[in-house]
Amino acid sequence: MRSRLSAVFALTLALAASGGATAAAAPTPSIAKPPPRLAGAHPCAGQPGFTCSTLTVPLDHRGRAGGELDLQVATAGNTDAPKGVLLFLTGGPGQPGVPYISSLTGGRLPELAKTHRFVMIDQRGTGEFGGIDCPRLQAAVGGSDIEPAPPEAVSECAGILGGERQYYTTEQTVGDLDLLRQALGTRKMAVDGVSYGSFVAARYAAAHPRNVSRVVLDSVLPYTDPQGDDMLYLTGLRATGRVLRAACATAPACGYDPARDLAWLARHRKDAVLIWDMLVSYEFRDPTYRSPDPGGLPAGSGDAVRAIHEARRGEPARLDRLLELMNSGDDDHASYSSGSHVATICGDGAFPWGTSETPVAKRAELLERTRARLPAGATWPFTADTAVGNGFVQSCLNWPAARHGAEPGRLPDIPFLLVNGDHDLSTPLEWAREAVRYAPRGELVVVKGAAHSVQNQERGTQGRQAVYRFLNG
Repeated sequence: MRSRLSAVFALTLALAASGGATAAAAPTPSIAKPPPRLAGAHPCAGQPGFTCSTLTVPLDHRGRAGGELDLQVATAGNTDAPKGVLLFLTGGPGQPGVPYISSLTGGRLPELAKTHRFVMIDQRGTGEFGGIDCPRLQAAVGGSDIEPAPPEAVSECAGILGGERQYYTTEQTVGDLDLLRQALGTRKMAVDGVSYGSFVAARYAAAHPRNVSRVVLDSVLPYTDPQGDDMLYLTGLRATGRVLRAACATAPACGYDPARDLAWLARHRKDAVLIWDMLVSYEFRDPTYRSPDPGGLPAGSGDAVRAIHEARRGEPARLDRLLELMNSGDDDHASYSSGSHVATICGDGAFPWGTSETPVAKRAELLERTRARLPAGATWPFTADTAVGNGFVQSCLNWPAARHGAEPGRLPDIPFLLVNGDHDLSTPLEWAREAVRYAPRGELVVVKGAAHSVQNQERGTQGRQAVYRFLNG
């Protein structure tokens, strides 16, 4: 992370007395801020045809603190693209954008690259030049949402960031994106966000409705949380049973109930949170949850549904092996910043104790009250202990109190396309069904058999074709 103090300008008002009369002196003219621009343009390393540059943004868009951040931006060269700018936002929070622009345009979304000028940004706190580096947190949980981090790793990260930790929120990122739009010289742009990127895209549209033409939300994290329970991940816990049952019912049907098997394990093993974390990570390798040979794992070590069933029958070897293979941690901070992740989640989220402004000393008691009151149906096939033990909650439980990010306004009356896989456990389909109700002109496309990140991971073409029709139509 690069940060530097900016000059502070102030107007002064002097009073002069003459002959008993008091008069106000003319105020000193303010110094106009230069318009935002992309500086230091150069070819993106390893990505031919794309230009990388730097966007300088204020640390605090509310103007209460000085300092600036330099954010890396990648742009395609087709400035005359017929459909204009498409800002593509990656997930996390914690994942950079710039490293992926060529793979998206050349591999996954070539039809959009013909009609739009792709732009990607390393959101604040991420990437090669701005990624927050919290070594113990990176080593412990890497890019996991669910595995709880050791308290000492969270404390170390809070200390590394110091007072700047409160400025790594979605509210501040939304401010960055509008400066990016201005620097690109475009009045409106289409925005396409995946996972946490969908959250940012929706909040940008809510904050700057006149600057957005169309919005794609892929693997949807609802942009608002009126129930105040998203950080407990209750929707994801309940969706696990539905997804595993659907996987088991796919021909050839496995002939047992993996949701009941999982419920038994959650009540008889002490590592239910880690089993849940494994399943959410596993979907990226095998959206069927039943392949014995998913990519990136040793042959024969897959089939999460079978692993759960065997463990319930007293044969835990396959499940324990999967837990070992899918264990989180040790991601490089430039490719995924755990520090950015925790700072943003803790600054944005609504928790059982309230927001980031609640004093740390009061949080544990309020969390325990919530745990005690959660009905079994709110978390099944998991338990209340699983809900309060997840990484969102446990990481933020001891995160120092700081200013809470601003709540968003309503989504504008512009076209929204939501795409979600029905096998997604990271951002379950139920969240997309909730989120589409907030969009006056929203359409939801459900991609059968797909898991998280449809545009990046879908094995078929249904979701991407829907995006093509929406953005190019």
